[in-house]
Amino acid sequence: MSTPTTQTVYRLIGERTSIHNIQPSSEPIPTASKHELLIRIRAVALNYRDIAISSGLYPFYIKDNVIPCSDASGDVVSVGEGARGFEIGDRVVISFDVANLYGPQRDWTTGHGGPIDGMLRQYIAVPAAAVVKVPGGSEAPQSYSELASLVCAGLTAWNGLFGVQPLKPGQVALFQGTGGVSINGLLLAKAAGAKTIITSSSDEKLAYVQKKFGADHVINYKTTPDWASKALELTNGRGVDFVLENGGAGTIAQSIKSIAFGGVVSVIGFLAQAKQEEMPDVAALAISRGCIVRGVTIGPVQMLEDLVRFVGNKGLRLPVEKEFGFSRDDVVGAFEYLKSAQHVGKVCIKVD
Repeated sequence: MSTPTTQTVYRLIGERTSIHNIQPSSEPIPTASKHELLIRIRAVALNYRDIAISSGLYPFYIKDNVIPCSDASGDVVSVGEGARGFEIGDRVVISFDVANLYGPQRDWTTGHGGPIDGMLRQYIAVPAAAVVKVPGGSEAPQSYSELASLVCAGLTAWNGLFGVQPLKPGQVALFQGTGGVSINGLLLAKAAGAKTIITSSSDEKLAYVQKKFGADHVINYKTTPDWASKALELTNGRGVDFVLENGGAGTIAQSIKSIAFGGVVSVIGFLAQAKQEEMPDVAALAISRGCIVRGVTIGPVQMLEDLVRFVGNKGLRLPVEKEFGFSRDDVVGAFEYLKSAQHVGKVCIKVD
């Protein structure tokens, strides 16, 4: 079947003040240039970053009338000259940052859905070097939405657990909240043989996560504000080996208090703010535990390849809570649902 010549594309039109400024248009389908792949996008996974960008809250540069969203999976429909290792029909995921092939991210200028156009469309041409093939192809158990969720949420969790000091079987990892990064991290840590602790302000969500995803321990941080002491109690005073820190200034003190000596606190979010006069002395806290406190900015293609291989080898089913369609009402509804924070796991859009 021949590829059509036009596609539906969603852009943030005009002022970035509301998710309701996302509007569809018909645009030409690009061609795969040398060393590029043309990919039919099949699913897009949403992140809090997409809400921040559409609402004018994102602190980095965003191009005008940007195509939002950074996380997608799909099928290769055309292979450009010199693009090795791919064939038409391959299932693939596309890296967040087309320039970050290995090592640390250098800047914020080449991430999809912000400084460059993103994934909320039907077709995209991208450098083959920024694409990872899914082992097993159509036989792999993961859906397109599950695969799309690996791009940011999955890779951020993987980087936090394996990026600088790899998690080992028998160690303990703590995850804040029940969003995509935390639930992906929980599954990855369990598959690697670690013990897991997850926090939330909702007993209902905690019970669900414990039953569905097998969290070893849960802590309600609203009823147990000093949740670090509870984490120490659960680890016989030793502390946890890894924390995926979602809160930022408002929770970093508890995270470091909960960490074992020499452990790793990966700072991935800034959802919990603190007044200036209540800012913790992170330097003193880090020295007190001899721990690593590091900022995680997703990860390179090389690391994404490791993650996709691990997920494939373990046959992991990834945490997609809800899928929306590709009509404008559905797209806006998906953003609104993510913003409501009702979800456990990932919110995705199926691109038809």
